[in-house]
Amino acid sequence: MDVNLKDYDNNWYRPGAGVLKRTLWYVTNALIFDAWWFPFSGVKCTVLRRFGARVGRGVVIKPRVNIKYPWNLVAEDNVWLGEGVWIDNLAPVRIGSDVCISQGALLLTGNHDYRDPKFALVLGEIQIEAGAWIGARAVVCPGVHIARGVVVTVNSVLTAAGEEGGIYQGNPARRVRGRWTAGADQPS
Repeated sequence: MDVNLKDYDNNWYRPGAGVLKRTLWYVTNALIFDAWWFPFSGVKCTVLRRFGARVGRGVVIKPRVNIKYPWNLVAEDNVWLGEGVWIDNLAPVRIGSDVCISQGALLLTGNHDYRDPKFALVLGEIQIEAGAWIGARAVVCPGVHIARGVVVTVNSVLTAAGEEGGIYQGNPARRVRGRWTAGADQPS
């Protein structure tokens, strides 16, 4: 099978906003979010809300964060987005409360079908439940559901669902142990 990218066609895809709104977001994202010089989380949260994101209280957004489409983002209370996080949300991304997404992590909702000679676009929502931690430079792939309290370790690639309280490591990431030991306090 030969790949034929000239026949690639994603005309079926709708980003959820018109050209003007996408252009305004592109400029705003470049100047305020994906910039090293603008550290003000409160302003960033307000701007995200104005572009259609649902953002809770206490959200921290560090410099150089790149968000593809804010109208496809839900970030509940006390979410932390570290430096260089990229949320490539062609499809919805839902982040529960008290979730930490560390430096350079990638949340990817889109990919391409490698079996298709036209390299068709494939989408999948990402859901990250409360108390999860996505380690630095980790990748969460399209369609992944991360249960409550999951840890995805540094440089790991999570391609399938993460079960509650598990620590996932590697490429592809596999559960290596539980986050909490017997008798230890667990979040309620």
